[in-house]
Amino acid sequence: MRADGKTDRGTGARLAVSAVLLAACPALMALFSRWGDVLFPAYRNLSKAWLDLLATLTGMVPFALWDFLVVALVVAAVVTLVRCLCGRGRLLAWLSWVALVGAWTLFSFVAGWALNHYAPPLAGELGLEVREYSTDELVAATEHYLREAASLAPEVPRNGDGSLTEQDFYELARIAGASYAGLAQGQPIFAGSTRPVKALLLYGEPLLYSGHTGIFWAPTGESGVPLNDPPADLPFIMCHEAAHRLGLAGEQEANFAAYLACSSSDDVRLRYSGSYNAFVYCWNALYAADGERAVQLLQDAAEGDVGEGVALVWADRLATHEAYDAYEGTFEKVGATVNDTYLKSFGESSGVRSYGLVVDLLIAWQQQ
Repeated sequence: MRADGKTDRGTGARLAVSAVLLAACPALMALFSRWGDVLFPAYRNLSKAWLDLLATLTGMVPFALWDFLVVALVVAAVVTLVRCLCGRGRLLAWLSWVALVGAWTLFSFVAGWALNHYAPPLAGELGLEVREYSTDELVAATEHYLREAASLAPEVPRNGDGSLTEQDFYELARIAGASYAGLAQGQPIFAGSTRPVKALLLYGEPLLYSGHTGIFWAPTGESGVPLNDPPADLPFIMCHEAAHRLGLAGEQEANFAAYLACSSSDDVRLRYSGSYNAFVYCWNALYAADGERAVQLLQDAAEGDVGEGVALVWADRLATHEAYDAYEGTFEKVGATVNDTYLKSFGESSGVRSYGLVVDLLIAWQQQ
């Protein structure tokens, strides 16, 4: 310790700031949980402006900077810890720096973006009335999105065997990142950053093994997607993560926004991916509600005027399942548990099941 005591005061200051930042997170969550209707849309506008600034600063490179930053911080923490244990530094000072970085990361995540979980429902802002739906209504929506996807399926680039052609990731990332620009002209809620979606070069594979296909990292404003997401899902997933960057924190709302962005795109790959995913969500819900009607719907559609497209859509679904099956395992269960806990902590009471609740929004959209 220096004679003037500055090292101790610096350590104490870092620990104090860390404590304040950590305490502020649950306090803000409680405040927005109680007064969210008053604090929006002002908070969302501030959050969007902040995320737009971050996305612009980090947008100088096509890959996710946080992906490498996390590794660098972990390495630095280990190296400096070893130095402390070898008597070349003070352990408390090391802990104060670790606490400060961790607390600031959590605070920037919560204060800068995650409070959007308490925003008013997207359905209300779009003038959609979401309610309970009958099986007949679910059948009608499933058939609608299947026909939509089947009509586009033959137009998407494919290999000789009918499988989807692997597309240039960074081209799609650029298109998906700007996919909400047209929607924003009529619906300001979709305004915000149009920077490209980022490639996850280091964390992409572990992310897939954890059962996740993309991630929005709020502290750097980066929407990241693994390079190996299946072709049928990739554009939709990119638009989903871009929706989070616009302050749409809820999973079902980000899924629905991704469908809207894809369906309004000039690029057939995005339009197909949006319709394909809308069909898959609806068909899965229908199969769970009435398996016989779900199978019959497919058989009838395959024998109809879009039969060729239906066959391609179903082949893409099988190929997508096969791609994800390669990442199944214990780590996926752990990842699902962590994500479920996170969603519930911000008021999404259905947890990971909220990914499927997008069906209600899709039915409401189909019926309008």
